[in-house]
Amino acid sequence: MAKKFISALFLLLEAVFLLAAPSWAVKNPGIVVYAHMGEITSLDPVYPYDGVSQGVIFNIYETLIKFKGSSLSEFEPCLSAQVPSVKNGLVSKDGLRYVFPIRSGVKFHDGTLMTADDARYSLLRFMLTDPPGGPASLLLGPILGVGSTRDSKGDIAVDYKEAEKAVRVEGNNLVVTLKKPFAPFLSIMARWSYVMSRGWCAKNGEWDGEAATWKNYNARPKEKSALFARENGTGPFKLASWEPSAKKLRLSRFEGYWAGPAKIQTAIIQTVNEFGTRRLLLEAGDADIIDVPRPFASQLAGLEGVALHYNLPRLETDPVFFFTFKINSAANPDVGSGSLDGNGIPPDFFSDPDVRKGFAYSFNYDRFLAESLGGKAARASGPVPPGLAGHVSTPKYDYNPQKAAGHFKKALGGKVWEKGFRFTMTFNTGSEVRQLACEILKKNVEALNPRFRINLRGIDWPSFLERAQTGKMPLFARGWTADYPDAHNFAFPFLHSQGRYPTAQSYKNPALDSLIEKAAAETDPAKRLSFYEEIQKLAYADAPQIYTVHPLGLYALRGWLKGFCDNPVFMGIYLYPLSK
Repeated sequence: MAKKFISALFLLLEAVFLLAAPSWAVKNPGIVVYAHMGEITSLDPVYPYDGVSQGVIFNIYETLIKFKGSSLSEFEPCLSAQVPSVKNGLVSKDGLRYVFPIRSGVKFHDGTLMTADDARYSLLRFMLTDPPGGPASLLLGPILGVGSTRDSKGDIAVDYKEAEKAVRVEGNNLVVTLKKPFAPFLSIMARWSYVMSRGWCAKNGEWDGEAATWKNYNARPKEKSALFARENGTGPFKLASWEPSAKKLRLSRFEGYWAGPAKIQTAIIQTVNEFGTRRLLLEAGDADIIDVPRPFASQLAGLEGVALHYNLPRLETDPVFFFTFKINSAANPDVGSGSLDGNGIPPDFFSDPDVRKGFAYSFNYDRFLAESLGGKAARASGPVPPGLAGHVSTPKYDYNPQKAAGHFKKALGGKVWEKGFRFTMTFNTGSEVRQLACEILKKNVEALNPRFRINLRGIDWPSFLERAQTGKMPLFARGWTADYPDAHNFAFPFLHSQGRYPTAQSYKNPALDSLIEKAAAETDPAKRLSFYEEIQKLAYADAPQIYTVHPLGLYALRGWLKGFCDNPVFMGIYLYPLSK
């Protein structure tokens, strides 16, 4: 009887405690909700080349090695049981051969065991699927010495036998042989060597891993992938549901995870583009983490139960304005009349360097830095951010209306100044910082000449990506977050003709291509630095893009969330160490 009384008393006291609990008591234990900007475009690791999608994928799939905590230079084993090095004999002295001993006992989410052949298949699939604008070049470059599997006409230009020889299995080891020394190779593998199940992929309609069939899967649209909305990784979380129309993805804990189950059971990743809505969700405890544009940080200061992670290191150049050199004008309202008649622009409008430099001198860099980021950023003189060897001080454009007008008056034989123009400049919805940058540029350009008119339009992320890669957007604001911590990862995607942005812009400078390729192969740090200095000087002279700032990172978290770990290359939230 006494035991029953004591039990009843404890239950009563527990109920009283819960009623008296403060407003910041843990809400939804076991569930982490992340309200973010942007949208997921695919769950197939070989397709998306945007931080939003990859920030989700790295919680589902795993790489052979990974960065240790927040370090950008230290690695630790993951699906490989060891980190290759010359010292342990897993990297050859000439820097060409890398051996990854595959960890035993690792299960995919369907319960099957991972093998070295799965790792081999995954690297080959990543390279050979090679969707337009995708990340395949990250591995194609160092392993096969090419930026694409296709030539300028779109025809297949790689030999499968060469790929098969470069990526092979020896016992329980994956062996990768590079075309030539490539300084940042392990950094790439730590972020992009996702492993998936060869058998499962084949059963679900993907490439079977055979030489005779790989071309059938090359350069397909992302929607054709059988893995677009399904997965079978080895990571700590597996897909529970994804509702693209609702912009909501739910992950559940993988109980069979080789390193032990995560502390939380469920993660919900929800697109909420409006900051005000994200703030309300955080304040109510209905979101545990939110994206915070720097201009809105003050709105969260002092909020009960909320922790602001200010000034997180970032390897980022954002926003950047990108000129499209050959605009796709077919049924494209963004070019107006399609002619230089005051009501539009011709498809080659931005091919004239005087047009580009006119815009570069029209942007008020200091005002943007003060108003959008509160001064918490570094002015950019090129694509490579501080913190990387290769970031050098080179000439940069400043706000100078007189110089801007001078270039516009010379552009297209004087016709630009005489006729004027009208076109639409675009940014992705939800990015207040990029929107502000566009507004500043628009205002300053239009102030130079009443015949200069620019319309602004925000576009949802998936459509924004598609329109950029198909040349539909004359001038657009976007940015770049490091895929891996090396200057090559900025020089190549920004300035090489086969890089992410030049392919979208139809931009090519053979001198830049040559310098970028030489810098990647060079292992002497001083020589590499000199190459990157020359690269950025050429970029300044050519002005294919307008670089603004290198921002710092910022997240807002509920105080009850523990285990937060940030690394500039994560691109999203690493969920495994989190608890509430």
